[in-house]
Amino acid sequence: MENFKELLKGEVVINASIEKVWGLWIEPDHIKNWNIISNEWHTPVAKNDFQVGGKLYLKMEALDKSDGFDYECIYDKIISHKEISHVGADGRKTTLTLEQTDEGVKLTELFEPEKHTPLDVQEAFCQSILKNFKKYAECTV
Repeated sequence: MENFKELLKGEVVINASIEKVWGLWIEPDHIKNWNIISNEWHTPVAKNDFQVGGKLYLKMEALDKSDGFDYECIYDKIISHKEISHVGADGRKTTLTLEQTDEGVKLTELFEPEKHTPLDVQEAFCQSILKNFKKYAECTV
């Protein structure tokens, strides 16, 4: 029997060019501005060695410093303006795809869930970050 892992999904459509969406997604100075789950959180540190084999490092924390965590992953596939995939330090895989549509850029994130957090909480976390990215991308010149 195969070892099946359920994938979770987040998705938004962004009214911006695919070039803009790509750039805002990978640049550390921009990542700090959109990688938040709520107004009580922020990402004070974002480092991105954006190449296959390169590492993304994010430090997320509550503004009052009551909670926080680090996120690290290694890129294993990059197709410019189409797909980014990486494997987290815990071995979970995430794939982000970008697709130009008539409505804008459809950004879809598929990821393997972690074991200790309810699935709906993980999907809501992902969707919240994608919604913040959409808002940031549509408001950034």
